Amino acid sequence: MTEPLPASAAHLLMVGPLLPELVADLASRYRVHRLWEAADPAALLREHGPSIRGIATSGRFGATRELIDALPALEGIFSFGVGYDTIDLAAAQERGVVVTNTPGVLDACVADTALALMLAAPRRIAEADRFVRAGRWPNEGFPLGTRMSGKRCGIAGLGNIGLQIARRAAAFDMEILYTSRKPRADAPAGYRYCPDIMSLAAECDFLVLAVPGGGATRHLVNAEVLDALGPQGWLINIARGTVVDEAALVRALQAKRIAGAGLDVFEHEPATPAALNAMDNVVLLPHIASGTHETRRAMADLMVANLDGWFRDEKVLTRVV
Repeated sequence: MTEPLPASAAHLLMVGPLLPELVADLASRYRVHRLWEAADPAALLREHGPSIRGIATSGRFGATRELIDALPALEGIFSFGVGYDTIDLAAAQERGVVVTNTPGVLDACVADTALALMLAAPRRIAEADRFVRAGRWPNEGFPLGTRMSGKRCGIAGLGNIGLQIARRAAAFDMEILYTSRKPRADAPAGYRYCPDIMSLAAECDFLVLAVPGGGATRHLVNAEVLDALGPQGWLINIARGTVVDEAALVRALQAKRIAGAGLDVFEHEPATPAALNAMDNVVLLPHIASGTHETRRAMADLMVANLDGWFRDEKVLTRVV
């Protein structure tokens, strides 16, 4: 039998569905209001908004200024995921609302996914799988792929995730180049810094995106950057879909101005352009870079720790603002 919540349990607004076990865990600690299940979300906010002290959300669902303004007692926004570009940070700061995310615990899995795409796209792994399943192998030869090892890996954003990608790529004897706002002081001596995305694209064989989303990086990779990457270059995106001008990417792929791409994120996800879906030189994933049992559990644990820490003594582990 479920223990009743204490009268002091904080009211929490859950914007969209999270892991079922995380939802159950939060419901055992807080008075959870599920906005996405409400027949009339506006009515739910009118009825419970004055009592809600926290928002539980994710990088997918975020928290708009309109939602923040509808909650006069709001103290914190607690996000499941490292990205927070869908949360209106300015609105939160104006209200003195704390915002947390779950960085660090997903770095390894996201880096693993980047390497998986770097291997899968040029070696035509997904295409080869379809070829065998279609029964074509007995009658046809499969085309050659492109080698990844020994090539130049250019990383846009040498933060924690970017650094883990670089370490994995170096194990494949790849030369590491990177760009970021400034050179990373603790970067290994062999890593080469490029001052901007254009010069990085011109110098590398694989352009790997590991930058945050948001207005500052919107369409960072445009037609000019793709042209600099060139017909032998591969684009790998495990960052945010908005970082790439998707229409320009489609045109570059169709014109063979770049060799191909490995994409875990999309500009208008979950929708993906029909043109991308039809291309064999593109590997498409449904935003699963952190999608392992181990990492999602660690993300959930960190999110709960931030919530409990705030409502216990106003202390959090991973504060954004």
